[in-house]
Amino acid sequence: MPEHRSTGATGATEGAIAATGMGGAMDLAASEAETLEKGPGSGRGGDPTDKPRSLWSDAWLDLRRNPVFIISALVILFLVVISVWPSLIASGNPLKCDLANAQKSSGPGHPFGYDGQGCDVYTRTVYGARTSVTVGVCATLGVAILGSVLGGLAGFFGGVWDSVLSRITDVFFAIPVVLGGLVLLSVVTSSTVWPVIGFMVLLGWPQLSRIARGSVITVKQNDYVQAARALGASNSRMLLRHIAPNAVAPVIVVATIALGTYIALEATLSYLGVGLKPPTVSWGIDISAASPYIRNAPHALLWPSGALAVTVLAFIMLGDAVRDALDPKLR
Repeated sequence: MPEHRSTGATGATEGAIAATGMGGAMDLAASEAETLEKGPGSGRGGDPTDKPRSLWSDAWLDLRRNPVFIISALVILFLVVISVWPSLIASGNPLKCDLANAQKSSGPGHPFGYDGQGCDVYTRTVYGARTSVTVGVCATLGVAILGSVLGGLAGFFGGVWDSVLSRITDVFFAIPVVLGGLVLLSVVTSSTVWPVIGFMVLLGWPQLSRIARGSVITVKQNDYVQAARALGASNSRMLLRHIAPNAVAPVIVVATIALGTYIALEATLSYLGVGLKPPTVSWGIDISAASPYIRNAPHALLWPSGALAVTVLAFIMLGDAVRDALDPKLR
């Protein structure tokens, strides 16, 4: 009998709570607490393996949705392919010329016509991409590596090293690029691309150095870097594990845009006669050679100039797209 009274009392109490609505409120609160504890990805409709995306994964997601990036990347991919295998779309010899065909317009098998020396403009335009892409990529890699190392070390250690590097960069910034090329490359007799690449690295690293220095100074003030220092992490570990991965984004953006600038600079120096020299096939050399015949054979100037403009524009567009993707303020 007492057990029956206890059961009845309990049932009466539960009925009273349900009648007042307190039981529904308690159940709802418990359900909300359980949902908050599990998180949005742990429910039936979510994926429990979801993880927060990093800056690079977010940037890649934005780039895949950006038509500017897709178009510029396709153009650059095409340039790289024809630079490595120009014979895929051009079967002729860029050094084979016939004066009997000088300044002739387009014809069967020669869609771009001939230049003033009787060379096939189409073949030389295709093979000229190899030289321009090689110079641009090698110069950009050299500038990025040298500038990032010097600027990163100056920004991390500071002091006398930072002051000395800042004064050196000021000296290099005072040298006009084209005038420096005229002076330094005029005494070079080599017809290879390496003197031109070395000149670009020599005068290009100060810009990347300042970018890297400022980025490292900003990153090293973050809390996770200070925590790593307090835990006894060495300078090399902090630089390689904590600072460099978070400071490299501005360097990548500037280097990507600068790649197109270096291609244009090589064409400018070759046009002035101090850059690449024949028999090297270069857009700058072809533009310079076609300039005197612009009235009689404008096609010899139009096609290498157009190829140069499209290439430079593609790299600048790629750099702008990468900048927008890596800068959280622009999202």
